[in-house]
Amino acid sequence: MVQTDVLIAGAGPTGLVLALWLTRSGVKVRIVDKTDAAGTTSRALAVQARTLELYRQLDLTDEVLGQGHKVPGINLWVRGKRQTHVSFADFAGDITPYGPFIFPQDQHERLLMARLEKLGVSVERRTELVSYNQEDDGVVAELRGPSGEVATCETRYLAGCDGASSTVRHAIGTGFPGGTYQHVFYVADVEASGPAMDGELHVDLDEADFLAVFPMKGQNKARLVGTVRDEREHRDQFKFSDISDRAIRNMKLTVNKVNWFSTYHVHHRVTDQFRDRRVFLLGDAAHVHSPAGGQGMNTGIGDAINLAWKLSAVIARKAAEKLLDSYELERMPFARKLVATTDRAFTLATAEGRLADFVRTRIVPAVVPTLFSFAAVRKYMFRAVSQATLEYRDSPLSRGVAGSVRGGDRLPWAPILGADNFDSLSGPQWQVHIYGAASKDISAWCGRHGMPLHQYAWHDRHAAVGFAKDALYLIRPDAYVALADPEQLPDRLDRYLTEQEISL
Repeated sequence: MVQTDVLIAGAGPTGLVLALWLTRSGVKVRIVDKTDAAGTTSRALAVQARTLELYRQLDLTDEVLGQGHKVPGINLWVRGKRQTHVSFADFAGDITPYGPFIFPQDQHERLLMARLEKLGVSVERRTELVSYNQEDDGVVAELRGPSGEVATCETRYLAGCDGASSTVRHAIGTGFPGGTYQHVFYVADVEASGPAMDGELHVDLDEADFLAVFPMKGQNKARLVGTVRDEREHRDQFKFSDISDRAIRNMKLTVNKVNWFSTYHVHHRVTDQFRDRRVFLLGDAAHVHSPAGGQGMNTGIGDAINLAWKLSAVIARKAAEKLLDSYELERMPFARKLVATTDRAFTLATAEGRLADFVRTRIVPAVVPTLFSFAAVRKYMFRAVSQATLEYRDSPLSRGVAGSVRGGDRLPWAPILGADNFDSLSGPQWQVHIYGAASKDISAWCGRHGMPLHQYAWHDRHAAVGFAKDALYLIRPDAYVALADPEQLPDRLDRYLTEQEISL
């Protein structure tokens, strides 16, 4: 019988990020996956700005940026012509250091596994979670290994990162309400030529099959992502030749080589619960949605980071068990909102009928350039897609308001006079930020408690991003504001930590 702190079922990006954060925090983990090897194909492509921000705490951001491709802009095609171009050059603005970025899931997984292996943890392949039983102080899991033998693993917690058909979710018995889009969805890794191979994102809006061309790092490389919207969707078998027809010709795209091709149906669902005592659901095991906006993989990674710092604190006895209650309270509302939003966007892109075609081919290309000529619209859209708007204001962990920053908000980015406040996010830890001057009492409190204190000379730009002068912001290990206090009162820090049953 093997004992561990956390057993992770599923070695996609969600499970790997969870394992990496926990391992770096000194938590003993096992991560198992029923597949023979890591995937060599992928549907998920986009890495959003919020994920890159969070990756700074795992020292992953620079490596992801070095291996992926920054997307300069998007182009909308109608009837064989490039009708609309929107540059992403100033989309991020003063929101974040990072813009739209492509780093495919298969490469992403290899990077995460390599980092994990450096820490002495390897994915146990061809090993499947068969069943489990919860006890008062842990979980007893049955694992079927490569030779078919079944072994027992005792673990304090079980994390189900095992995909949309999750064994863990089925064992919990929770519902998975939602639906399935009728169209067949496909992705093809290709080498191609033509005007759509310029390193930007290209989308065809014609009455033909929906098609998006995602640029990849490397010359003439791209991923084609789209749907089939006619009688072909009922075929049992698909080949690339079945879809390489009108939409591809509309973009004047010449496909010279198809490296791989796959089809699947897309679902939109959110489970009824993310936690059952010592068992948690993350990523596709908890929520699946359309590919609109490139949110799926990023949301699973967000689940992992949200849960990881809380599990680490509880296992290290630096927080009470009740801290784990906030995982479901924080992540479920976001997942539900995201599924509803991406469902509307995907429905618009793939809907059939004369009205839908008119909206796509006439209204959208005409309206989009006008809308995106306004800085406020660009900023709003980028914040939404990048997940920079994700906040936990209704969480039991969130307290106070100072300026326009509230407890539960993402820490605003403020690179001013050579002092970038995100530089402090080099590791997952509690810390205090003050934009202005720290009082002697607060400096002494931080010193007594070993709390990192970061002071930034006040500047008008701090007010522009929402900070209040001389206010105190207690930052969680996942870079969200836990407490905002305009008066810098040490008693409020003490009260917050006491109420949350958190020790430093």
